[in-house]
Amino acid sequence: MTLLHNQVKMPTSILCFIMVIILAILCTTNASSSPLTVGFYKSTCPSVENIVKKVVNRAIAQNPGLGAGLIRMHFHDCFVRGCDASVLLDSTPGNPAEKENLANNPSLRGYEVIDQAKAEIEATCPQTVSCADIIAYAARDSASKLGGLNYAVQGGRRDGRISLKDDPTQNLPAPFFNLQQVQDSFTRKGLSVEEMVTLSGAHSIGASHCSSFTRRLYNFNNSNNTQDPSLDPKFASKLKVMCPNLNNSPNFDPTIVQDFVTPNKLDNKYYQNVQNGKALFTSDQSLMTSPSTVGMVRNFGRNGGVWAKKFSRAMVHMGSIEVLTGVQGEIRTNCRVVN
Repeated sequence: MTLLHNQVKMPTSILCFIMVIILAILCTTNASSSPLTVGFYKSTCPSVENIVKKVVNRAIAQNPGLGAGLIRMHFHDCFVRGCDASVLLDSTPGNPAEKENLANNPSLRGYEVIDQAKAEIEATCPQTVSCADIIAYAARDSASKLGGLNYAVQGGRRDGRISLKDDPTQNLPAPFFNLQQVQDSFTRKGLSVEEMVTLSGAHSIGASHCSSFTRRLYNFNNSNNTQDPSLDPKFASKLKVMCPNLNNSPNFDPTIVQDFVTPNKLDNKYYQNVQNGKALFTSDQSLMTSPSTVGMVRNFGRNGGVWAKKFSRAMVHMGSIEVLTGVQGEIRTNCRVVN
């Protein structure tokens, strides 16, 4: 008698149950691995990108700084738990969220713009568009409004349900990082050195709290009254007027623009500032400490068109970091709270 004849027949009901489980697993796997696509909402919410653009343009017209805030928000979202809108979640009792981290509070701006866009989208296409996608669209529209950069944004992200206060500290590059530390932060997210240099160009707009860079003015390398020698002396003197020693005034932390020449224009002026010792952060100036990154800085400083194209591509790539898709996560009806 053959082995086949010796096998015990499995009841039909059990076979059916197993097949259902297998199919469910396959469907889940396929759905969760669905790629992001341009025009994701073409049939389900065709007006979504126009709605976001209208809200963003209106906000920037009133306050150009919000455009820089929305680009920064996309970066802070994607580097922490992937592009899942975790940065938008409010804290709950006993569970402080990413918003409370020093990297976001009080400097991150634009929450109200996302809220407004979400409200208008929900009125048109309820429970359809993720908050994570709205952030990505808003960042692109900000780059378009402030720098004339236009690129197609993929959709299909889903919203996460977790936001932890300490996560940004473990994932976001700090303004006092050296080149290797910044590079490691980007490498962990699957971004190249060139993309790191390219995306740093977003520092051509927006503002910074003095506390993010005053150690370069007063306490460089933990040495009192020592100034970072890579800072242009005249620029440093100007900064000291606006940013007095915070050790003497701990509750005084004003903000200043990152680019004094074209503060509200997303352009390649940042790279000229870096070359001239007029960048605010140690992490920015560190780009001049390696021959490979120095070459990129000089190239982008000479050719704004090259930088703009690479910036657009890098933003799209960054927008795909560790995304939730398919049946993963959820579509929040209110971006500040889980459903």
